[in-house]
Amino acid sequence: MVHRTTRLGLRLTRVLRSAGDVWACVLEISGWRRRRGDPPEAGYQQWCRLLAQSGPGTFGELDTTGARSVLRRYTDAWFSAAARRKAGAIEVRYPRRRRSLMPIRWYHGTFTLTGRTLRLPTARGCPPLLLRLDRPSPYPTDTIRAVTLLYTDGRLHIDVTTELPITTYPNGEQPDPGRAAGIDLGIIHPYAVAGPDGDSLLVSGRAIRAEHRLHLADTKRRRRATAARAPARGQRRSRRWRKTRHRAGQVEGRHRRRLRQALHEATTTVIGWAVDRRIGTLTVGDPRGVLDQSCGRRHNLRLRQWQIGHTLRMLQDKAAFAGIRVHLVDERGTSSTCPHCKHRISKPAGRVMTCPHCRFAGHRDLAAAFTIATRTPGGVTTVPPAMGGVVTHRRAGQHLPGVRTARRDPRRRHHSRRRQGPLAGGGPPHHPPVGSRSPTSVSEDPQHHRTQPGKCSWTPH
Repeated sequence: MVHRTTRLGLRLTRVLRSAGDVWACVLEISGWRRRRGDPPEAGYQQWCRLLAQSGPGTFGELDTTGARSVLRRYTDAWFSAAARRKAGAIEVRYPRRRRSLMPIRWYHGTFTLTGRTLRLPTARGCPPLLLRLDRPSPYPTDTIRAVTLLYTDGRLHIDVTTELPITTYPNGEQPDPGRAAGIDLGIIHPYAVAGPDGDSLLVSGRAIRAEHRLHLADTKRRRRATAARAPARGQRRSRRWRKTRHRAGQVEGRHRRRLRQALHEATTTVIGWAVDRRIGTLTVGDPRGVLDQSCGRRHNLRLRQWQIGHTLRMLQDKAAFAGIRVHLVDERGTSSTCPHCKHRISKPAGRVMTCPHCRFAGHRDLAAAFTIATRTPGGVTTVPPAMGGVVTHRRAGQHLPGVRTARRDPRRRHHSRRRQGPLAGGGPPHHPPVGSRSPTSVSEDPQHHRTQPGKCSWTPH
C-alpha cells in the first residue's frame, strides 16, 4: 500500500484561527519554563495532558483532535531541531515564532466527505464546520485516511491523504526487477534515462528554467516599481502594505504551483516510459553532494532552484505506486567516464561527449545515465546509448506560459512590427517544430501517448 496526497481548494468565507492560538499557547508555556530554568516540555503526551487540564472550550471552535495535531507538529519540530543541534548545526533554532494560521489534521472517522462537501468536527456546543471544495476528490472516499486544513500561497487548501494499493498488471506485463535503467538528474534535462536494449529518454526542462528566469526578472521589476511607494518603518502594518505583500505572495505561490506541476509531468513521463518497457529497477545518481560546494552567486542560485530533494521524493513516490524499485547511488565521475571503454575523459563543455580512446560520441547526460545504470546492485542488462537504440524526447512544463504557441513568453514585451522592409523582421510567423528535434529516430509522437492494442496502459495518479 502507498499513501498519496492531493490538494483541493476551498470556497470559504471564514478561517479557523484557533490552531494559531494553540501554537501561541505552547510557545508561551515553553518560554515561561525556559525563564524559570525548568526542563522543557517536549513530549507529545506531556503536551496532551496540559491541553486536557485547560478544560473544554479554551481554544474557541477547535476540537481535541485538531488541537492534538498542532501539538504533534510542535513536538516534531522541537525534536528535529534538537537532533540537528546535537549533530553540530548550532544555527538551527527551536520553534519560537508565532503564527496566526496553523495546519490542522483530522484522521479517518472524525470527518465526513460527501461529494464536494467536507464536514469537520468542532468543539462541544459549536456547530460543525462545513467546507465546500472547488472540485471533487480524485480518489475514492473509502480510501481517504486523513484531511489537513492549511493556508499556503495566499489560499486555503485541503490536503486529502489516501491509501492506495500498488498497481497490478496482467501476467507477463509487470515490471521485471532484472531490467534496470539509470537516471541522471540535471537542470537543463531533469531526467536523462538510459534503459535496456539501448533505449533512452530525455526530458527537457528548458521551460522550467525559463520560468525561473522570468519569475526572477518580474520580481525585480515589481520591487523597483513598488519601492517609491513603500511605507515607512512605522507604517508596515498599513492596508497598502498588506495589499502589496498579499499580491507578492500570490505571484510567488503561482510560480511554485507551476514548477510543482511541471515536475509532476516530468516524473510521470519517466515512470510511464519505464512501465511500457517493463523496467523494474531505477538506479538514480544522487547529486546532493554538490550542494555543499560554493561555485559563485549565479551557479548557487541554479542549485537552489533545482529542488533536488523534492525531485527525488517525487520519483520515489511514483515509482513505489507503479511497483518499481529505486536505488540511490553515488554519481561521482559519471559525467567524465566513457560508457564504452570506461576511460576517464574531460567533461565536455557542450551536450555531446566524445571519447578520444574509442571514438564514442553521444549525449553526455545519456552517457552518464548509462554509467549510473552499471552501478546497480546485482548487475544490469543495459546497452550503451549509441548501439542502435531509440532516443525519446519529451518536454516538461507544457502548461507554462508561451510553451505551446511560441517560444516567447506572453509576459515579455513584443517588438513593434510597424517597420517594413527586409530588415524589419516581418517575415512569416514562426511555427514550432512538431515532434523530436533530435537527428535520431523517435519511438512515438512527443505530444501524444498512444497505447498499442492489447497492451497495459499505466494511468498516473
